[in-house]
Amino acid sequence: MVRSLKNPKKAKTNNKKGEGSSDSVPSLAAKVWQPGVDELEEGEELQCDPSAYNSLHAFHIGWPCMSFDVVRDSLGLVRTEFPHTVYCVAGTQAEKSSWNSIGIFKLSNVSGKMRDLVLSDENSDMDSESSDSDEEEVEAVLQLRKVSHEGCVNRIRAMAQNPNIVASWADTGHVQVWDFSSHLNALAESESHGACAVSSQSPLVKFGGHKDEGYAIDWSPLEPGRLLSGDCKNCIYLWEPTSGTWNIDSNPFIGHTASVEDLQWSPIDPFRFASCSVDGTIALWDTRERNSPSSTIKTHKADVNVISWNKLASNMLASGSDDGTFCVHDIRFVKEGRDTTVDLVAYFEYHKQPITSIEWSPPHAASREASSIVAVSSSDNQLTIWDLSLERDEEEEAEFKAKMKEQVNAPTDLPPQLLFVHQGQKDLKELHWHPQIPGMVISTAADGFNILMPSNIENALPA
Repeated sequence: MVRSLKNPKKAKTNNKKGEGSSDSVPSLAAKVWQPGVDELEEGEELQCDPSAYNSLHAFHIGWPCMSFDVVRDSLGLVRTEFPHTVYCVAGTQAEKSSWNSIGIFKLSNVSGKMRDLVLSDENSDMDSESSDSDEEEVEAVLQLRKVSHEGCVNRIRAMAQNPNIVASWADTGHVQVWDFSSHLNALAESESHGACAVSSQSPLVKFGGHKDEGYAIDWSPLEPGRLLSGDCKNCIYLWEPTSGTWNIDSNPFIGHTASVEDLQWSPIDPFRFASCSVDGTIALWDTRERNSPSSTIKTHKADVNVISWNKLASNMLASGSDDGTFCVHDIRFVKEGRDTTVDLVAYFEYHKQPITSIEWSPPHAASREASSIVAVSSSDNQLTIWDLSLERDEEEEAEFKAKMKEQVNAPTDLPPQLLFVHQGQKDLKELHWHPQIPGMVISTAADGFNILMPSNIENALPA
């Protein structure tokens, strides 16, 4: 975000006598906006800098959605050419319980442009700008199908191995599993995008064994159909697929002393998972040992809201807290037992409000390197992207400024690992990287969805 004058004539002037007419309009350069630091003056408004994005689209499906998930498709494992097509499922937070639904949608014709991060040729900058201006922004096309859902949807997740199978957590205390094959097939075959009525459909399974509502749910990336669900009464249930349905163990995992907020399966061990809780801890579990967690990590000073397990660097676990901090743990150094400490790989206090979502950039089929990039959303209405492999290099910064032949007007007190700040959404709730489109992030908030592709995110792709 940059700040600019909404009405230049209303701007205050501090011209000294003899330096110009009092009616002259001041020429103010755009400035990087720092939430929680800067304040808007009279006549100022925030404006998005479109040059910071390769692609940026906003849309909504009706009622606000607290949670959504990207549905994997068959359009290609690694897609880099515009326009893009995206499939998602999302659950609503409607005013009345009976008005809620699960939206299964397809967003096609997602346009954008590719820009170079650093231009080596003096004339290429001008050429790039002219080519961008010649391209007209094309509106994305939204196709939506809705299935009635009892109660608000707290969390929703699609199975990676069978994307048509979707699990939802309701504020009624029920966890349900759905088969949305017919809806996804209809979206794939249809090009119409008119109004959509809400249809009725019975779930494959409706589990009412939890004693309270919950938010934590996760499909195993290694064992198709294996599911975990955690509730606000500190119970975690294991679901095992069997003969077209699920066997849900009646004995839950109990190790936290307060609400279980998030769950993550290990990317390499089919029996290991992690949980985080309002009690301020992260627990590591083995499904073959139900008595207690194998380890409990205490690093945050407040509720731990979300966690994310790095898919390739499987020793790295990221977590976000209610106090606005987020950190990365190296679980190789976690000792067995309760309340163990661990050397933190990274710890950041940048955000001013609770962390609502955190996710590592996924390893695409073309990449063989573990991702060091993580995206974070917060109640301070910022979505930030970080590269933990970066360190401040004063010489490199000086060379960059000289090459650009202008002063880079950016704050000097920002962490060098901070790559990108996205704003403009109100009450950010959840974000996901697209697993098949490198560099694409989708986010949901009280005022709808954004799809963004920052122009400074580089991806490890083969030639």
